[in-house]
Amino acid sequence: MAASTLGDAQQVESFVHQLINPATRENALLELSKKRENFPELAPYLWHSFGAIAALLQEIVAIYPLLSPPSLTAHASNRVCNALALLQCVASHNETRALFLQAHIPLFLYPFLQTMSKTRPFEYLRLTSLGVIGALVKVDDTDVINFLLSTEIIPLCLRTMEIGTELSKTVATFIVQKILLDDVGLNYICATAERFFAVGAVLGNMVVAQAQMVDQPSQRLLKHIIRCYLRLSDNPRAREALRSCLPELLRNTQFTACLKNDDTTRRWLAQLLMNVGFSDSAAALGAPDVVQPSPVMGA
Repeated sequence: MAASTLGDAQQVESFVHQLINPATRENALLELSKKRENFPELAPYLWHSFGAIAALLQEIVAIYPLLSPPSLTAHASNRVCNALALLQCVASHNETRALFLQAHIPLFLYPFLQTMSKTRPFEYLRLTSLGVIGALVKVDDTDVINFLLSTEIIPLCLRTMEIGTELSKTVATFIVQKILLDDVGLNYICATAERFFAVGAVLGNMVVAQAQMVDQPSQRLLKHIIRCYLRLSDNPRAREALRSCLPELLRNTQFTACLKNDDTTRRWLAQLLMNVGFSDSAAALGAPDVVQPSPVMGA
């Protein structure tokens, strides 16, 4: 086992050195992205290796000219996505996450989230970029939320929630959900009517889009949407606004039947409906463990 670990470390060291050389970088990106799961210390190794992070950023910056007008090829998209996968590894690691933020590296990804093309290379680029941000918010850390809120991440996520594929919509909604679950994030989004209604409008459009799907709605995406609404209902002003702007579809038992095997989401939805004053609709869901909001909750 020790020999295998030593061998892995030597291989990783070799590939990291190859990152520095533009002639050997593409293969090194591919091989290192494959080793992410099996080499837990890859993130600090990358961060502390001379020139490694700079090489990843060079890969990112190199394709900016391909974004507008949109001329990104599948090959170029795959290559930069391998670089992004390594940055996701750095963003995920406890030792490098704060350093990653202090260097403002997420800002290098934002041009990819501003793109509007729905072609596969662009969608793959958006999804992988969102994966890096998603890795940051997975760990409950107010410093991460404060950093993201100081940038344009909310409108960028809302844009993806409108134009992306189901998978990128799901990751973008998860990011908004994690921001909302932090008190700083909830207060930020509910601080102005403009911010609240921007988020609410996109969530509402997504619910309508789910109802219009030929197949059954995506339970995973719907789960994140409902959790966002439930968290918004914790804010008194937002809760009052939701009484008039919560999509009626969420009170339609035919639409919500897709959640029949998901007790957690049914409970969230029932609690949401109870919070905003639709107790009859909440009862119709038959979800357990739903409590009537107390005066303290409504304060």
